Formats: sequence, C-alpha cells, structure tokens
Amino acid sequence: MNANWFTLFGDNEKQGSYLLFIELRKPARVKFGSFGKGLPLPLPAGCYLYLGSALGKKPGAEPLARRLMRHASRSSGRKPHAILKKLRKLLVENHLAGPATLPPTEKRLRWHIDYLLERPESAIVHLVIIRCPVKLEPVLARYLEAKPGISAPAERLGAQDTTDSTHLLRCSDPDALLCGIRRDLPAMLSELEHQFC
Repeated sequence: MNANWFTLFGDNEKQGSYLLFIELRKPARVKFGSFGKGLPLPLPAGCYLYLGSALGKKPGAEPLARRLMRHASRSSGRKPHAILKKLRKLLVENHLAGPATLPPTEKRLRWHIDYLLERPESAIVHLVIIRCPVKLEPVLARYLEAKPGISAPAERLGAQDTTDSTHLLRCSDPDALLCGIRRDLPAMLSELEHQFC
C-alpha cells in the first residue's frame, strides 16, 4: 500500500464521506454482529475497503473527525490502530478537529465494520477523506463496484441502511485503486457540486 497515509479532498466542511483501506494480515473468520444470522464470515488475507459517511451540521460538531478517530480506536483498552496518532494530527492541522478533540475513551461495537477493525490482524493503512456535505456512499459504492479487482465478501455487508450496495469490499490491487481514486474523484465531486449546490 502507498506509504502516504492520507488522501484528502475538499475543504471548509467538518462533515463528509470516507474510504478506509484495511489490511487483513492473515485469514480470519469474523462475526459481524447479527449480520448473516450471526455466523462467522471467512475472510482471506488481503486489502479491504470500507466506505462510510459522517454528516451533521450542529454548531461546533466534528462528525467526520469523531467518526474517523472512532474507527482507528479499539474497545476495552486494546491498542488502537497505528494510524490514530497521525490521523489526529491531520484532523487538527486541517481544521476538522480542535486541538482538544480526543479519540473515544471507550468504544462499543455498533457497526459491521467495528467487528473487522477490532481484530488484531487488521490495520487501517490508508484513509481517503472527502469533505462534502452530500452523502456520497451510493456514488462511491457504484464507482468502486465497477472497478476491476473489487469483490464483495457478502451482499449488503456494512450497508444495512441501503438496499442496493455493499460498503465493505475486497480489493486485489489497492495501489492501482488509490491512483484511480486520486485521478477520478475531483471530476466526480465537481459534477456532484453542480447537482446539489
């Protein structure tokens, strides 16, 4: 995976969407809460992608920063993901979080992705952060699913609030995908800006 930890798009928004690149260092059987009747899902080692959003315009709110720091944390005092310290610095430097904003002290497993990120053999190796007030998950899901080397471990995994997409995907060539995202996303965002703004 690319040595640079972050790719950042947009400005002046504390809300937006994101894409986690997750390395699963060895095969694992992961139980995603009650998903799939609570049966463990076998996942081969490799790169996984999770796309999500954190929107909200309450005064003083930092939805994107808080969500990303939550993802980079683990529950029950377990060691956080290595990216957390660098992430917090990036968020403060880019005015997504204030200097006093801290990761959660206790994390309760809530979303499907929490169960994968909790595993010691998983690591967030790159973050694409998109500062935009529009929910981009459907657009990003279609974009990713159309790319070669992308597959879904299970239909609708990580996307229980939608009926037509999956938000946890497997990627066979993360470096090529990241290059494509960096190339394609500015034009996609420009087009969306014309539609919604």
